[in-house]
Amino acid sequence: MAASVFDSPLFAQLFPTGETGRLFSDSASLRAMLLVEGALAKAQGQMGLIPEISAAAIHRATLEIQIDPGALAKSTGENGVSVPGLVAAFRAEMNAPEHAQYVHWGATSQDIIDTGLMLRLRQALILAETDLRHVVAQLADHADRHADLPMPARTYGQHATPTSWGAAVAAWGAPLADALDALPALRTGSLWVSLSGAAGTSAALGPDAPALRANLAQGVGLHDPQRSWHTDRSPILRIADWIAQVTAALAAMGDSLVALTATDCGEITLGAAGASSTMPQKQNPVGPSVLRALAHQMTGLGATLHSAAVHQHQRDGAAWFAEWMVLPQIMLAGAAALQHARNVTEGMRPVPTRMSANLTAGLGLTHAEALSFALVAQMPRHEAQAATKTLCQTALETHQHLATLARTQYADLPPDLFDPQAQLGHAPTDARAFATRIRAL
Repeated sequence: MAASVFDSPLFAQLFPTGETGRLFSDSASLRAMLLVEGALAKAQGQMGLIPEISAAAIHRATLEIQIDPGALAKSTGENGVSVPGLVAAFRAEMNAPEHAQYVHWGATSQDIIDTGLMLRLRQALILAETDLRHVVAQLADHADRHADLPMPARTYGQHATPTSWGAAVAAWGAPLADALDALPALRTGSLWVSLSGAAGTSAALGPDAPALRANLAQGVGLHDPQRSWHTDRSPILRIADWIAQVTAALAAMGDSLVALTATDCGEITLGAAGASSTMPQKQNPVGPSVLRALAHQMTGLGATLHSAAVHQHQRDGAAWFAEWMVLPQIMLAGAAALQHARNVTEGMRPVPTRMSANLTAGLGLTHAEALSFALVAQMPRHEAQAATKTLCQTALETHQHLATLARTQYADLPPDLFDPQAQLGHAPTDARAFATRIRAL
């Protein structure tokens, strides 16, 4: 097995990351850092901090020069960061020392690495948003079309009261819609440029360092935090937590789908299901199972990332290195979850006959709550609950339907009391409200 399932040709289709996978490679990391170096030089040239002709030469070269990640391995191992080796290799490739001397003017390695990371995280969020919008659109379609389709609601794995397939789907989609709503603030409050020099004081960047940082932010399309955040990993945590929350919501959907596709339930079918090597009848819910597995992984990664957010003094190598180890895995796990969620929501189909049969097979006990409230018209609440419990126990012992027993003893009960369609409460309304919300996004 490969060290990471996300880099494995064998598991590439089981844990697909789509275009996000391209953002978390050595080449993508170096390319992003070179773009930052080019934008920094351009901003410094515009402000007269370095010769404008040198700034233009540096900016142009960062768009053209390619650096082999392997060539930086020795330097990175010695220095703990890749930027010194990258800058040296870039200066050599420029072959113009009169201009190359101004590369990386006044910045520190963390400025370049963190800003380059934010450029990649920005793209990762764009890709995640695209996938997430597709997923919620599929869920909204289910919610609208099946708002009135009765099925057993389940609490603690047992039949509770009737709900609808549309309402169940809407409940899965609501936290995903919330995540979409949170994206604008997340981008503003977390996609930050970093430019504050060796110890966060901007000492080598000159008296106009705040203006330079603002110009760099504008040049690379990030936000200016108006301060140093070298040891404040809050923006990283916020982005990772957003991905983790999305993955958890998708895992909850996957968990329920595994149960709903079980042989003794069978209320949902999946468009694509896995085969067994020895049992021809199996239709394994692979996609929903992957969603659950990715959430398990995300929990451990998230704990490590939060621990790594504790930085000592003005720079902390150990904490920073730990962040590098887990953050790409977090982003790729979220990307893989969204890829599977797209396929799952496109292929899943309700089985109305099984939903109806499961409601009936429960001897009508899903209507026990409604019965207890109906009996309040004839007796105090506590007596109505006790009478209902007795009827439920009799139904289980005699295998008679609760409706038969109840109507034998209480002839004037409402005619639709045991009709699942009449006991859906606000489920249809909630389902359609979710569909309306998604279409307004």
